[in-house]
Amino acid sequence: MTDATARPPLNLPPYDFLVREIDGKAMIFDPVRKKYVRLTPEEWVRQHFVQYLIRDRGVPAGLVAIEAAFTYARMPRRADVIVHDRSGRPLLMVECKAPDVEIRQAAFDQAARYNTVVRARYLVVTNGLVHYCCRIDHSAGTYHFLDALPRYEALG
Repeated sequence: MTDATARPPLNLPPYDFLVREIDGKAMIFDPVRKKYVRLTPEEWVRQHFVQYLIRDRGVPAGLVAIEAAFTYARMPRRADVIVHDRSGRPLLMVECKAPDVEIRQAAFDQAARYNTVVRARYLVVTNGLVHYCCRIDHSAGTYHFLDALPRYEALG
């Protein structure tokens, strides 16, 4: 399937994407990375959520990093999405799963482990259908789930 309309609808606003077939594989243009990437179910969610952040939550596109590399337990890892504040510090980390992957405790555990290194103030775990957002208080070692993801200006 190379047509974006053939992809499952998500619980996010609809966006127009450049989708095409390259070497027999469905590819989607990532405007943040400025290149075509393989259109997997997880990438479908990631691209929608990034557009949601930029277009609907007021996140400046230049402060979004996709598949940002870091080291956890001496192993290279990648965060699906990290939004930085205007000083370059991680503000929000997003863990994306494919729409058919149920969001379970393991997804939160993975995001929380990664966040011990990234130290973002907000975590989101989403499969494009269900979204969970929490605010982390690193000094107290606590978190609080939110009903909705605040706009960028309110995240600081």
